[in-house]
Amino acid sequence: MPAVSVIMPAYDAAPYLRTAAESVLRQTFTDLELIIIDDGSSDRTLDVARACAARDARIRVLRQPHAGPGPARNYGFREAVGRYFAFLDSDDEWDDRFLAEHVAVLAARPDVDVVIGNARNRGGKRDGLPARLRRGDGLPIALTEILADENSLFIMAVFRREVVDAVGGFDPAIFTNEEYEMWIRASLAGFAFTRHTRPLGWYTYRPDSLSASETRMLRGILRVLAKTRPALAAGSPELAILEHQVVRFRAELAAAERKERLQRFAAGRALLHVRQVIRRAVFGAADGADEGRPIDRVAEVAPSIKKSLA
Repeated sequence: MPAVSVIMPAYDAAPYLRTAAESVLRQTFTDLELIIIDDGSSDRTLDVARACAARDARIRVLRQPHAGPGPARNYGFREAVGRYFAFLDSDDEWDDRFLAEHVAVLAARPDVDVVIGNARNRGGKRDGLPARLRRGDGLPIALTEILADENSLFIMAVFRREVVDAVGGFDPAIFTNEEYEMWIRASLAGFAFTRHTRPLGWYTYRPDSLSASETRMLRGILRVLAKTRPALAAGSPELAILEHQVVRFRAELAAAERKERLQRFAAGRALLHVRQVIRRAVFGAADGADEGRPIDRVAEVAPSIKKSLA
């Protein structure tokens, strides 16, 4: 029976799934299983996952209709046999010693249930920099910190299976910020968190990912806080922090929505300009003086169209 079950949901992940899976198989800590859950992909994700499994018996491939990463991880939890669980997304990657160092913390610290890891950013404005601030190594992460700083936690984590047994895994109704919501419930249930701050992997930023949408993430975290509020005692520091965060995130959401509206307006203006340029190129001037083949006119104005879309 493997010591660690690595849970990896995968949705339309064919271009990068193999890299993620191979980073698990390269771990210096080898007592593991990798469970890849194909979340109803429409590309070759399932084929890539099965090809990886054919090369290494430690990989198991599951499949479900598309339901999102939370339900996919829950499926993985139900099938996993390890004493510890670990999260790795299908577009991320671990350094060779990621599991060895995080499992060592759990083995040496019976007072700790969840070890929050770190990684380097791949892509985006912070490419190459640590995904999280390197502070508080080995120190407790209290619920007050979890609520006050949504970046105090990180998706790359290794934790005892008792956490999932107690809190029931992910809430399938939460489609974004779902791991944040589960960690809050785990902290409320009395499980202890710490962090291992050394970056030991790569966290990928993709413009098409769920987390890339600012408004989606802000709406998601507000839903998480609304769900959490009834569990906090009246007059408690935790409730005061949560209320402050709600005010903050509502203001940030309003600003993000305004930004999106302006971007849509600007995009609409640019599209209208392109249509006008194409119409003039194809049909010529109003007095009919512009002659020549329409396709030639389109080629002539192509630089103008490109400039309007820049």
